[in-house]
Amino acid sequence: MSSGQSAVLRCARLVRLTAGRTAGAVGHHGRVPGIYDEPEFYEAACAYRDVPAEVDALLRWFDRHRGLGAGSLRSVLELAAGPAEHAREMARRGHAATALDLSAAMCARARELAGAASVSLTVVEADMRDFSIPRQFDLVITMLNSLCHLPALDDLVQHLTSVARHLTAGGLYIAELAHPADYFSAERRTSSEWSSELATGTVSVRWGGGKDEIDPITQITREHVSVTYRRRGGPVRTVTDVVPNRFWTATELTAAIRLAGGLAVAARYGDFDRDSPVDAAEAWRMILVLRRE
Repeated sequence: MSSGQSAVLRCARLVRLTAGRTAGAVGHHGRVPGIYDEPEFYEAACAYRDVPAEVDALLRWFDRHRGLGAGSLRSVLELAAGPAEHAREMARRGHAATALDLSAAMCARARELAGAASVSLTVVEADMRDFSIPRQFDLVITMLNSLCHLPALDDLVQHLTSVARHLTAGGLYIAELAHPADYFSAERRTSSEWSSELATGTVSVRWGGGKDEIDPITQITREHVSVTYRRRGGPVRTVTDVVPNRFWTATELTAAIRLAGGLAVAARYGDFDRDSPVDAAEAWRMILVLRRE
C-alpha cells in the first residue's frame, strides 16, 4: 500500500472518502458483544489499514513533540488495542511494547499474532478507564476512535488520569478520534460502507450510517454493524452487532484534559500522512498529541 493510501485507515468506524477510492480501520474498547468477540472478523474488516505508515506518523510526532529531557522512544503502551496491530509493529521495530484491552478474546488474539510473528509483546487484560501497570511508558496511544467507548465525562477524565500516571516525564499520549465534521457538517468526510479483497476471500462491512442517528442529549449513536466474510472455497458468514459510540467534541476533550491534570495539548492533526491541522479542509480525523507535564 502506498503512502497516499495510508490515509485511508478507517475499518470498523469511519471510512475516508477520497476521489475514486474508499478504505478504513478500527479500534475498540469495552465489553461489547458481537464483532469484538470475533477477532478474525475484526481483522478482516480492518484489512485496509497501512499500520506501518501510521506508526511512522506516531514516531515522527514523538520526535517532534516530546518534552525537554525526554530521551528516544523506548516503551509504548497501546490502549483499547484489540489485536494490537500498532503495538506489534512497534515491537517489530525494537520498542518495548505493551497492549491493553478489556476483551479476553482480543487479548488472546494479540498474543497469538505476536507469537506467530516472533515479536515480544506484553498483553494486559484491563479497563482503559482505570488501569494499573507497574511501569511507565514514553508513548501511550489509543487509535481509531476507541475513545468513543467512554460514554461519560467521568469515564474520560478517569481514563486521562490513568494515562498521565503511566507516562514518563515529557512522554506523549496520542489519541485518534473521529473528525467533528462527520457530526456537524452537512456533508460527511467519511463513509460507513466498504469492502476489500483479502488473500483468504472478500469482506464487506457496514458500520453505522443509514438510520443510525446521534442522540442530541447523550451524543451517543447506536451504530448497526454488519461484517460479511466470504472465504475462498469456504462458507459465507455474517456477524451483526449494535455498538454504542460516544462522540466527543474538541471543547469537551480540552475540558477533560484540564480536569484530569498532568497533560497538556502539544499538537492537533487531521491526518497521518500529511500532518494537516485538524481545521484543514482535507482533515478527516481529530488526532490529539498530549504531553506529560
